[in-house]
Amino acid sequence: MTRIVIADDHAVVRKGLRLILADAEELTVAGEAASADELLTLLRTRPVDAVILDVGLGDRDGIEVLKQIRASFPRIPVLMMSMHSEDVYAMRALRSGASGYIEKSAAPEMLLAAVRRVAGGGRWVSDSMTERLMAQIGGESTSALPHERLSDREFEVFRLLGSGNSVTEIARSLNLSVKTVSTHRMNILAKTGLATNAAIVDYVISNGLR
Repeated sequence: MTRIVIADDHAVVRKGLRLILADAEELTVAGEAASADELLTLLRTRPVDAVILDVGLGDRDGIEVLKQIRASFPRIPVLMMSMHSEDVYAMRALRSGASGYIEKSAAPEMLLAAVRRVAGGGRWVSDSMTERLMAQIGGESTSALPHERLSDREFEVFRLLGSGNSVTEIARSLNLSVKTVSTHRMNILAKTGLATNAAIVDYVISNGLR
């Protein structure tokens, strides 16, 4: 049996994923986690063959949790899942060590195919993302979208700014100093070409990044 851990902070999503995985005789759910701490405890205490990890896991950014998994459990493949489109997170997740990325809107059959591929040591992305990756390898890709130029931490701050949070609120939320967040904001403006917080809000809303 292939042992899967589901990490998502919504109980209804975890139940839905468990029901989908139950349709595959060779897959079994080895545990569920609603937070990063619960997930890491599971990985330390029981054998796991693959993880399905939500991009947003409670108050933790899923990409940061992914990096922690890669550092502590490098042999466990991770399939990232999100309600956001591939354009928002897929490339960032793959660069951070994910074995695949799938949207929550995907059909159950596609999810099962992705889990099987990742658990078997392969990679999973959609056909359109595969074409995009091949274009980058071949030097044919167009310039990155503005938000793709940001580091993971800058992108986290960018989304919070785009949700209307102040620098002080973001500093408190991410446990950073106001000065550090302000520096991230300046870097964000420089890299994206956006001039104000209002422009960031418009961009985030228009591109579905909230």
